[in-house]
Amino acid sequence: MICRILLLIILTSCVSGSFVVNVTQTCYQAEENHNITLEWTFTTKPDRSTQTLNVLCELFISDKSSVLYHVHEGVEVSESQDEKFSGRVQSDKDALREGRIRLQLSRLRTDDSGVYLCEVNTDYGFSVGRCRLNITAAADQLQPHRPTTKTTTEIGGMTGFYILMGVLAALLALFAILLVVFRNEERIQNPIADVQMLSFLWEKPISTDRNLQSKNNYYKEA
Repeated sequence: MICRILLLIILTSCVSGSFVVNVTQTCYQAEENHNITLEWTFTTKPDRSTQTLNVLCELFISDKSSVLYHVHEGVEVSESQDEKFSGRVQSDKDALREGRIRLQLSRLRTDDSGVYLCEVNTDYGFSVGRCRLNITAAADQLQPHRPTTKTTTEIGGMTGFYILMGVLAALLALFAILLVVFRNEERIQNPIADVQMLSFLWEKPISTDRNLQSKNNYYKEA
């Protein structure tokens, strides 16, 4: 594939300077998921029909090529387009008649990076123009762990709070249970005290009534 590129460059240099293919930019920079427009210009002649125009634009990555855009005898051939570019390339047909090849590549991917070579062949000349496209990863994918770290911290704080509340509730429940057990043991060990207390409460009003009765008898005798 590298040999093919070199051959095209050599052939271009051997062709007469009357027909030239140029690029608007030799290097493009873009971000993943964005759109970009690649543009080449070539020499036109008013008296020549576009039916003699043949254009082949390809992406070269290492030893592999992918067809980006193909025009045969003035007609665009979509069947030649590589599957990876399907539905992502829009061409400007009006610009083509003016000697400009404008290709908008949408929804950029990192594997779109590479050298783009555009061959233009007419009945009055042949030439090649090339440029490089570099696609960087999207900014939201460069730091994928930040939201996860923040969320984990927040969840950890809430978990600690709930654990603390659970421990306090358990301690309060344990204290209540121990208090009830202590009371029950105290009553079991000293049941006579409870009986005496009940007897005292029961007899106290009776002794009061007897005192009142004795006082009434005293006044009657007097």
